[in-house]
Amino acid sequence: MRQTAAVLECVVNVSEGRRLEAVAEVRRLVGPDVLDVHSDAYHHRSVFTMVGTEAPRALARAVVGRFDLRLHEGVHPRIGIVDVVPFVPLDGASMADALAARDDFARWAADELGIPSFFYGPERDLPEIRRRAFVDLAPDVGPRDPHPTAGAICAGAREVLVAYNVWLADTTLADARRIARDLRSREVRTLALACGPHLQVSMNLIAPDRVGPAVVFDAVAARAPVARAELVGLVPARVLAAVPKARWGELDLGADRTIERRLAECAAARG
Repeated sequence: MRQTAAVLECVVNVSEGRRLEAVAEVRRLVGPDVLDVHSDAYHHRSVFTMVGTEAPRALARAVVGRFDLRLHEGVHPRIGIVDVVPFVPLDGASMADALAARDDFARWAADELGIPSFFYGPERDLPEIRRRAFVDLAPDVGPRDPHPTAGAICAGAREVLVAYNVWLADTTLADARRIARDLRSREVRTLALACGPHLQVSMNLIAPDRVGPAVVFDAVAARAPVARAELVGLVPARVLAAVPKARWGELDLGADRTIERRLAECAAARG
């Protein structure tokens, strides 16, 4: 019986979301293993969804030297230009595979780029790194101090999640913060952000099979008027299938925005 090749997804968050021509050039340099790019000027952040272990290295090489953390201003928390590098096991891959890829990437980033990395996964979660990095938490790999222009990397291994934003209408930042607190749980990480004149509840759906986009959208809408929803990156096909098709437009979802669809397109492009 033919075995399915192990597939790792990597969702790299880069602290640059305004120089879109430079982001597009980086995508071109990385090549066909990029499944999706989502850029946001208010967050000043681009989310590259990729497959495999080589594409994240190509991306890191491309952005270090092009972008400078010292010039960065955005509403989203960050500690580096290559800010977050999580490896995610998909078909045929295990969490052990993701952890090995994470550790290899961090060692490579230290050796080749001189950038330190903090690990998240079994050791700690990402919010803990944001609170403690270079305060009372030293990097797990690499130099003890941040890289002068690239900062540090949060290198992770995790299960699939869905990054999802709900934009609010006719409300206050205090209300947005209250809503974010109300929705925060083991399944949902939340931030209330002021994006220029707009307010947003920004979420990571850690257990999207239990608490998916429709659930959090409705929970926000029950507390304040909603302007729109925004999927950041891609969604697992099974999570999309759990949402009535009639709501896909309202929730910013679609069959062309699943991990499985983009993996198939990537495979087809390679022949």
